[in-house]
Amino acid sequence: MISRVDTLRELAATCGADAAILAHPPNLRWAVGFTGSNGLLLVTESAAHFVTDGRYTSQARAEVDGADVHVADGALAAWAGEHGLFEDASRAVVQAEHVTLAASDDLRKAFHVDLVAVRDLLSEAVASKTEAEIEAVRRAQALTCEVFDAILPYLAPGMSEQDIAAEIVYQHLKRGASAMSFEPIVAAGPHGALPHARPSSRTLNPGDLVVIDMGGVLDGFCSDLTRTVAIGEPGEVERAAYETVRTAQRTAIDAAEAGMTGRNLDAAARSVIEADGLGEYFTHSLGHGVGIEVHEWPRLSQQVAHVLPPGATVTIEPGVYLPERFGIRIEDVIVLREGGCENLTPLLTELVVL
Repeated sequence: MISRVDTLRELAATCGADAAILAHPPNLRWAVGFTGSNGLLLVTESAAHFVTDGRYTSQARAEVDGADVHVADGALAAWAGEHGLFEDASRAVVQAEHVTLAASDDLRKAFHVDLVAVRDLLSEAVASKTEAEIEAVRRAQALTCEVFDAILPYLAPGMSEQDIAAEIVYQHLKRGASAMSFEPIVAAGPHGALPHARPSSRTLNPGDLVVIDMGGVLDGFCSDLTRTVAIGEPGEVERAAYETVRTAQRTAIDAAEAGMTGRNLDAAARSVIEADGLGEYFTHSLGHGVGIEVHEWPRLSQQVAHVLPPGATVTIEPGVYLPERFGIRIEDVIVLREGGCENLTPLLTELVVL
């Protein structure tokens, strides 16, 4: 199996470069295993050097695989340049979305190389997960499903969205999560019509639908789960809309497989919602990749036509949002396989009525 440092060499060559520079922490973890917050990976045709600062001396030497470790006593790029770690490079590829203009100037000054800025340089490589990475996402998703069950008793009239969000964070950390994938979304009643609502002091009321979107980081990999629950028996319109979203999600999961496009998978869900007259209220894409970062490539969207690779772990999260009335979203994480997919989310999607 080709090493990830060698993958970087191959990608650099395809971009007309003889070297690669990485500094984005999630990609450093992917490439060489480093989990700290400050590092620089320098890959040439004949060598690979990882530079960090003194806070990470022991950690880098324990974690980094595939590159020589160096500890700088100043700015990483300047130190590496002074110590000749990039002398055999003349043209280096960098990640356009993660390197600022100021950082680009620093790299040129330090290494005296031409930079080739490429968007999505590692997107497909990162998206195609190994079986070990898929299992890590599965474990993270299982933890968040446990949290969902744990917070159900708190979903009652009089509890505020902020109260519930705080409990979500506590329950994740209590179960071993190192952090949250993102700030939890808890949005009740009309507030749920905002797809990315922030938890407020609004309290839950009988008849509310409550959208709960949450995820945690376990062993470096993210989870992402959304469920919508009813506080008391919902009305006929709300229940019908919920079943539309649920059918749309199930239809997309049944259709999902490696080799199809993100656009076509989005269409599988969107067509169900449109057929039930709610298409104008499905205002976002169907899903996105999830792994070391909670939002990764690929996108499952009507806006893009890229092919979905095998081993990609992606969310399937259709929703409808009726302004000033309610919102509904259901989200699972699946892994794309040849000829189908596997759902990594051990939680039923039937409407929970409390």
